[in-house]
Amino acid sequence: MRTNCWDAKRCGRQPGGNKAKELGICPAAIESRVDGINGGVNGGRACWAINKTLCDNKVQGSFSTKLKRCLQCEFYSTVWKEEGDNYLGTRKIFCLLGD
Repeated sequence: MRTNCWDAKRCGRQPGGNKAKELGICPAAIESRVDGINGGVNGGRACWAINKTLCDNKVQGSFSTKLKRCLQCEFYSTVWKEEGDNYLGTRKIFCLLGD
């Protein structure tokens, strides 16, 4: 498995993380419908497509309200580069999520 967003961003919102009780568990950390996507655990490498993830210590809203920020995120760029031809994009992730 590759680095997940909660490890790269050090947010501490994964189950057992140091901020999970204070801020709640991040939806990306428990979104099992996309487990394994882009080599991550649950939504750990698809966080940009999952509502209410944490960025800069603030819970983000829906995908449409956070898209611009996510596309500029260093972690998103890292995933895209690491996966290359195997990158599973947002449209395909949405199909899996069914949201």
